[in-house]
Amino acid sequence: MDTILTARRLLSRRGFIGSVAAAGGGALLAPAAFAAAGIGAGGAGGAGSSTKPLVFAHRGASALRPEHTLASYAKAIADGADYVEPDLVCTRDGILVARHDAFLNETTDVAKRPEFASRRARKTIDGQTHEGWFVDDFTLAEIKTLRAVERIPESRPGSAQFDGMFQVVTFEEIIDFVAAQSAATGRVIGLVPELKSSAYFAGAGLPLEDRFFATLAAHDYTRRHPVEIQSFEVANLKYVRDKLGRRANIRLMQLVGAPTQRPADVEAANGALTYGQMCTPAGLKAIAAYADVVAPPTRMLIPLKQDGFLAEPTSLAADGRAAGLRVETWTFRPENRFLAADFRSSTGEHARNPAGSVAEIKRYLKLELDGFFTDDPALGRAAVDG
Repeated sequence: MDTILTARRLLSRRGFIGSVAAAGGGALLAPAAFAAAGIGAGGAGGAGSSTKPLVFAHRGASALRPEHTLASYAKAIADGADYVEPDLVCTRDGILVARHDAFLNETTDVAKRPEFASRRARKTIDGQTHEGWFVDDFTLAEIKTLRAVERIPESRPGSAQFDGMFQVVTFEEIIDFVAAQSAATGRVIGLVPELKSSAYFAGAGLPLEDRFFATLAAHDYTRRHPVEIQSFEVANLKYVRDKLGRRANIRLMQLVGAPTQRPADVEAANGALTYGQMCTPAGLKAIAAYADVVAPPTRMLIPLKQDGFLAEPTSLAADGRAAGLRVETWTFRPENRFLAADFRSSTGEHARNPAGSVAEIKRYLKLELDGFFTDDPALGRAAVDG
């Protein structure tokens, strides 16, 4: 908690930019350190700066351990991930913790905890209505009493065997853990945090961004080492760019969803902009004004035909590069149910299919992608290095 208090003091007294300068944050990461992280000497911005596609550990090694736990991040790092991903949400008392979204039912044991039965609620977040328990109704101390569980145990029984072993972790704890792992392994490990549901949390009186800036400023590791900040929303990334400027160790990633969907902040403001419009040549140029990366789902790069087999690639990867953006994609998963029909095996819908996953990743890498998210970083590493 001392580091959290320090971060708050830094933010309140001087603002993020001043606190970084005071802490020596003006020093940029040396080119050799970028190379060790899989980032080219050209720095964090601009297309084509990676020597190899970056392997982003999606919620850690989430195919093998309950997501967003230190065990999941440890496995991802051991398996060769270049970056690990914490999705960031906010507790009632203003602390950033790692959960995929504000809804706690699917990834913790909260529903089995009678002391929290009265917290059950119904909320609409990012256009989806959920009934259950939500992170912003709990203090950090209460969240720490919960235990993580596997989201899809029917497909990942190996991960489900760890249910109940691990607690929910804060962003502070993740940064310290990654810094320790970097020191232990002798290689730079990047962080790719996602600011989740910014419009929702702002509406709840818990805006994420300034808390996030304060946490980055409080840690030497995140002042100097690779951080790629992602969001499905637009306004928050523009705010981040305005506050942080362009730093050699930081990239901004504009995530995009299904073409007909609108970013949650656009929808909340009754705007008309869709992800499909954002992925046109004109839309990509607009993204490049505030972000370094566009990250569409895999099937927007190579769609599926009606029979589940891959169709021909779209022009999106080439269009993104033409706009000066890096092109990264999400998310590869190693079970048959998630693979294109080209790569499935006959072992059943829920069966792991490592060979099929590697083959699918390699097919997408032919598009000259700069990076990709995978639930199984060892398979991503094999696809890149094999």
